[in-house]
Amino acid sequence: MHRDQAADPAPRRSDATRAAILTAARERFAADGYDRATIRAIARDADIDPSMVMRYYGNKEGLFAAATEADLRLPDLAAVPRDEVGRRLARHFLDRWEQDDVMTATLRVGVTNSAGTARMQGIFRDQLGPVVAAVCPDPAEAPARAALVASQVLGMALARYVLRFPPAAGMPREEVIAWLGPTLQRYLTGDRPYSASSDTS
Repeated sequence: MHRDQAADPAPRRSDATRAAILTAARERFAADGYDRATIRAIARDADIDPSMVMRYYGNKEGLFAAATEADLRLPDLAAVPRDEVGRRLARHFLDRWEQDDVMTATLRVGVTNSAGTARMQGIFRDQLGPVVAAVCPDPAEAPARAALVASQVLGMALARYVLRFPPAAGMPREEVIAWLGPTLQRYLTGDRPYSASSDTS
């Protein structure tokens, strides 16, 4: 038992070190972009030796991948009543932004440099696309509908949690959901308003 107790601090120190590195990396990638951010600067921000960053993440590419990893933890909308999927998804995204600082940090990286943009595109494509496909009228439309959903939830996240635009930043969450929900509902399940074959111009 004593040996187990003695061994406990090492994993805790390791977790704390990793957390410090990732926090510093997100801030540095957001401020400097992928190309200009350096392992040395990130290590300095985390108050550790650069060799520790290399030990845990190998190189800058590995560190960037870890720092911008985000699990949207999307609900199974197929199990939600059809007329409630918009509000359910709006509520879910507000929960994610408010409960996980990594989401906001990843968004900041995503809007400041091309590598972060590509990372965010992949996260939303791979995680949101299948969820949308499960509830939209035509699965072939899922990529377009998922992009529209992303435009709303990312736009609100940017205004509310990053740029903190008033009154979006101070709006009660139930009011945000009431605004976002019907729009997401239309994007998810509504009839497509336009098709190339209907364009007579």
